[in-house]
Order: sequence, then structure tokens, then C-alpha cells
Amino acid sequence: DARRLLNVLEQLQTAAQTAQVSSIDSDFLDNTLAQNLRRFDKGGEAFYDQISALHKSVRGSSPDAALYWLVRMLDGGADARYLSRRIVRMAWEDIGLADPRAIQLANDAAQTYERLGSPEGELALAQAVLYLAVAAKSNAGYVAYNAARAFVAREGSRDVPLHLRNAPTQLMKQLDYGKHYRYAHDEEGGFAAGEKYFPDDMPEVSFYQPTERGLEGKIAEKLAHLRELDAAARGKK
Repeated sequence: DARRLLNVLEQLQTAAQTAQVSSIDSDFLDNTLAQNLRRFDKGGEAFYDQISALHKSVRGSSPDAALYWLVRMLDGGADARYLSRRIVRMAWEDIGLADPRAIQLANDAAQTYERLGSPEGELALAQAVLYLAVAAKSNAGYVAYNAARAFVAREGSRDVPLHLRNAPTQLMKQLDYGKHYRYAHDEEGGFAAGEKYFPDDMPEVSFYQPTERGLEGKIAEKLAHLRELDAAARGKK
């Protein structure tokens, strides 16, 4: 489009001034374009297309493609700090609790880049991208968060149950704030089976549905067991 054409013309002008040439011939044009076409408009469509390709390569568990797009962007002059933030976002959105080490590694890579800068710090970003690409994938936390936000926006605010309220004053205690709260650490297995934590006038909602991949497989097993304990305890009442 016209914007890209203007970008190319600006690049040619800058290159000609740097090389101190008075006229642009076909050889100069070919050499300059070969060097600059791999760059991109940092705020335009090509930039976001490459970010999208990087993210989708990580999500699709393709380490080689993910590394290719990362290096393409670094080579094209992308802000490595921006890329490091996107890498952290990828870890939370597409891996999450399936492999929490990916989140830590992404954060460590971002901090390493801040400490070393380019080009040394770029290796940390590259290895973070590789790990994220091969890690177990889950967007269950991302989906749960969005579902909870939508629920709250739709249903509005509800009162905190009395037994879950803080009671720092005597008056609040007289009003039964915190009364009948069960301290989970004092319960068998560290779990207060049958206890309710949602507002009294609200049904319990299951926002988080862990996958069977990675650590989330263990989380799914534990949640299923705890729900069985809840059901058994409530059935006795």
C-alpha cells in the first residue's frame, strides 16, 4: 500500500545519504532492498503479522518456526523488550499451570535481557521461546479468567457470607462476622470438606476446567477428589 511504498522510499533515501551516492541505479536499488526488505514497519501490519506468527508457532508447539519468527523480528529491528513482554504473555495464556516452569523461565528471560541487553540477552529470549514451544499447553486458566470476568459483569456484586468476613472489632464479632468459619489447616487433610466459599445467594460455579496435560492432569485429579469430599460432607447434613 501507499504507506509501505513511502517506507521503502525513505529507506532508499537514508541509504543513499549514508553511502553518499548522488544517483540511485538498479544495482544500488537491488542491494538496498535486499538488506531492508527483511525489516518491517514497526507499528504496521507486517509487524503484527510476525508477532501473530510467533505466538501461534509457540501455541502450535513448533520450536523451529517459533525461533525463526523471533529471529526475523530481532533481525528486523523489533524492540526486544516488547518481545520479552509478549513471551511472558504467551507463557501465561497458552501454557499456564500445565507447566509453571515456563512462566518462570519467561520471566527470567525478560530479566536477563534487561541485564545484558542486545545481542547477549537475545539468547535468553530465544531459549525461552524454545521452551514455551515444547512445553505442555493449556489455556484453561485464561479461559477461566475470562469466564469469571464475564460472570461478574453479568451478575454484579453479591454480599460476602458472614462466615468469610473479617472480624477485627468486637462489634463485628457480635454481628457474627467470621462465625462458624472452618480453618482448613485444622481439618483432616487440610481441607474443610463441605465448606462454602461463594456468596449465599449464588450457586457454585466451575470456571476453571483443568486439562489432562502436564501438571494440570494432577490438578484435575486433586480437584475431582476434593469435590467428592465436598459432596460426601454435604450429603451427611
